[in-house]
Amino acid sequence: MIRLAVQSKGRLNEESLKLLKDAGIEVDDTKRKFIGKASGFPLELLYLRDDDIPGVVADGSADIGIVGLNEIAETGADVEVIRKLGFGKCRLSLAIPKSMEYLGLEWFEGKSIATSYPSILRCFLSSQGILSDIREIRGSVEIAPAAGIADSIFDIVSSGGTLVSNGLKEVETVFESSGV
Repeated sequence: MIRLAVQSKGRLNEESLKLLKDAGIEVDDTKRKFIGKASGFPLELLYLRDDDIPGVVADGSADIGIVGLNEIAETGADVEVIRKLGFGKCRLSLAIPKSMEYLGLEWFEGKSIATSYPSILRCFLSSQGILSDIREIRGSVEIAPAAGIADSIFDIVSSGGTLVSNGLKEVETVFESSGV
């Protein structure tokens, strides 16, 4: 039996299940289950949070996983990327309030940045010689500047619509990601 870890919900979940279906593998994708089985194929699915998938694959609890490359980079899990899947494309970017003037990365010197990806951000800022206060937040990162939690954010961007609706503008792309 092959154990495959996939996201429990969201775009990567939908695309992962479509990939299996296109390969002729039908799976029980009931949203309330955390373990699903394929019919007529020796496959068991573990439905997990995306940030848990690299660790579960690394420790051998799952044989393989489908997850965003950003999650592997953030966790630092010792896993092998076998293939880019061509879906779930996004980027991790720095964004600031749209009313602010931006002239370059120096803007972030001494500023606070809210993020769910502190490891990737810390590595990037260090490589650029920028000292900032990284504030880890586990969701709704885009409200941090308006709520006075941080001066700016570092978060996943697909279309940019969420940034705009929260009065932010994307100023630097740091990491390109997709499903792997």
